[in-house]
Amino acid sequence: MDVQNRVSGLEQRVTKIEERNKRVEGDKVWETSAVRKVFIAILTYFVVYLFLLSNQNPDPFKNALVPTVGFMLSTLSLSVLQNLWKKYKDGADN
Repeated sequence: MDVQNRVSGLEQRVTKIEERNKRVEGDKVWETSAVRKVFIAILTYFVVYLFLLSNQNPDPFKNALVPTVGFMLSTLSLSVLQNLWKKYKDGADN
């Protein structure tokens, strides 16, 4: 295999890696986006509301807020916990 073919092959591999990295970065942005969190909270609320309604819960409108608020609080606290974990892990590695 001559040098030109090797360079061409490496360029193609680098291009594929860069394309993959763009997709992964886009996925990360989506995973941490407020839009995603709000959408999941709304979906959670309606699913729980319908469940409570079908089970004749006395106040499904209000009671469906409990798991929804729990979800939102967990998404807020996870980033704090992640940062603490990273700090602890970085300290433990040294």
